[in-house]
Amino acid sequence: MREQSLLDGRTRPGRGVRTATRSRHGLAMVSEYVSYVPPSQVGMRMVTGPWFFAVFAGSWRFTPLPGGGTRAVWRCVFRCRPARLAPLAERIGTALLGRDVRRRIAGFARGCADPAVLAVARRELEEDAAGR
Repeated sequence: MREQSLLDGRTRPGRGVRTATRSRHGLAMVSEYVSYVPPSQVGMRMVTGPWFFAVFAGSWRFTPLPGGGTRAVWRCVFRCRPARLAPLAERIGTALLGRDVRRRIAGFARGCADPAVLAVARRELEEDAAGR
């Protein structure tokens, strides 16, 4: 992902909030949070996006592990169009999205090891819990 911003004047993510995202490949998408339960899960679905996606959705789930680690599961579901090209396009998409998800997980792991990132995340969780 190259850039992402909240839409409709929203300043915080949450269920029903829409985002504009541009991939590192230059593709643009508007998506909507269908679930947002920090720090354990996020779900989104595409509202509008590249012509070749008939459907695109994703979820991220974070589960604490014994010993202090975290299990991160990221899932993407998509269907391509036109139908006659979908079998090939979906095989290519699976490979590209798989690589992208692995990069995101590696970035997530780096962020979790960075004290400055953790401090901001903790502050935002506290603000969410306080209703700010």
